[in-house]
Amino acid sequence: MPSHDTLLDKYAELIIRSGLNLRQGQQLLMTAPLEAVDLVRRVTHHAYKAGASLVTALYSDEKTTLMRFEQGHEAAFDAAPAWLFGGMAEAFRDGSTARLAIIGEDPALLAKQNPDHVARANRSRSKAYKPVIEQITGFATNWCVVSAATPSHARSVFPDLSPDKALAALWSAIFKCTRADQPDPVAAWAVHNKALHTRVKLLNAKRYRALKYKGPGTDLVIGLVHDHVWAGGASEARNGIICNPNIPSEEVFTMPHRERVDGTVCSTKPLSYQGSFIDGISVRFEKGRIVDGTATKGGDVFRKMIETDDGAARLGEVALVPHSSPISASGIVFNETLYDENAASHIAVGQAYSQNMKDAGTMTPEQRLAAGMNTSLIHVDWMIGSGALDVDGITADGKAEPLMRKGEWVE
Repeated sequence: MPSHDTLLDKYAELIIRSGLNLRQGQQLLMTAPLEAVDLVRRVTHHAYKAGASLVTALYSDEKTTLMRFEQGHEAAFDAAPAWLFGGMAEAFRDGSTARLAIIGEDPALLAKQNPDHVARANRSRSKAYKPVIEQITGFATNWCVVSAATPSHARSVFPDLSPDKALAALWSAIFKCTRADQPDPVAAWAVHNKALHTRVKLLNAKRYRALKYKGPGTDLVIGLVHDHVWAGGASEARNGIICNPNIPSEEVFTMPHRERVDGTVCSTKPLSYQGSFIDGISVRFEKGRIVDGTATKGGDVFRKMIETDDGAARLGEVALVPHSSPISASGIVFNETLYDENAASHIAVGQAYSQNMKDAGTMTPEQRLAAGMNTSLIHVDWMIGSGALDVDGITADGKAEPLMRKGEWVE
């Protein structure tokens, strides 16, 4: 069996070659927790090997993040580095700088902090970060989100193991779910992308006007924008580079109409949001908006999240994932959206992706809104899929066609 160092190097190479498809002369800007420095260094090695002109890494630290909430004055929770995010947005705007986010923070880092302070800090950051979100959701440049195993995250996933064994187990799961443990991960991703693109082609040919969900606690109809476009796997950014925005990725996704969502839906996995756990989500939609919403854990954080702005209580994405996906089959709840959303079908409140609507990139903000595209300071996915979920596609004439039964594709 390959050593950890060998697998970590293969993972880093996969990130550069398949995740970002970094081009000669591009710069790379990545963010990462301090504990992910070994992965950052290996990614940097492969980035320069691929011809990067400059690699810049920005690190986050859990201890200093906690200091803000434990020692900061009231004004500290309404501040955000707009100067930094403005520079990041400028770097991505012309596609000359690729974006890599390495995540792996403690999913419950802020669980014991004042919910109002957490909400204010999240809102302030979201407002300041908006220029970056606009470039990412508009696919201005090639970007990718990946995970690193860190001690705090590993502890949350494997609480019954010793720290060393928990960390090793999480790395092993990451390598397996990302296909980094295969003889040729880049080739494995090419095969996987082909399968996802086949599914995307089939769904785009159907031109469904809506999706209907039925399962325990769920009876939901999600209308789709008229010119919706399904996507999944590798996609082309506006700079002409084909990249995989998420590694791993098992989803196909498209754009819901912001005013055509009705019914009830329950979450099937916990959600880690900005250092807080949210679980047991149950909401009711009317005309696209959440009118009733509760959560058995993290209810205050959930309520404040969907109150961020008008679009935060509306859908910006709907994604289908088979219950038998490799991540679901692992039996692991990762307590991290990047992985858990690829174990189950999911929805996302907040900002929509322009790639999911034909010609969205040439429309004015007013035209996008009129067409049904949602806009918001946030984009937060939560999982609604399970082995008990049925999904139908609703055709233009109102006919229901089975898409998924008990969480699996109907072939």
